[in-house]
Amino acid sequence: MTELKHKHLMTLTLSVDFAGMMVIGQTPAGLRRIAPVTGGSFSGERLNGKVLPGADWVINRPDGVMEIDVRLPLQTDDGAMIYLTYQGRFLAEPDVMARFAKGAVLKPEEYSLAVTAKFEAGAEQYLWLNDVVAVGTGEQTADGPVYSFFEIG
Repeated sequence: MTELKHKHLMTLTLSVDFAGMMVIGQTPAGLRRIAPVTGGSFSGERLNGKVLPGADWVINRPDGVMEIDVRLPLQTDDGAMIYLTYQGRFLAEPDVMARFAKGAVLKPEEYSLAVTAKFEAGAEQYLWLNDVVAVGTGEQTADGPVYSFFEIG
């Protein structure tokens, strides 16, 4: 069996306006909410800059899983714009999800936050991002999640 080749791509730190979350309501897919991402930063060996305003389109499914669908514009330190989108899920036991829903900051071992990411870049120095397959893991903080993204292959 071959080992999965991967390398750290970047750490993404988000600021989320939890108080400004828009509640769409109960839909056939689950409870739909939109969480405004107000900013943040990203840093890695080849990728550094700031996060511009975006959002997380969240669904809390009837089975207790929280699906995330994040779309963000990134601005690199050299002024290039990159579009980042990632989807994934936040898994925890029902009692932990209940605490999370009330705003509790959880211990990393109480949940699993995993995502797959896609980048779109037009600036020549970042065209390589268009072909990157990336996965990430996240940790919850009081201000928003912090993700470690890894380039696969």
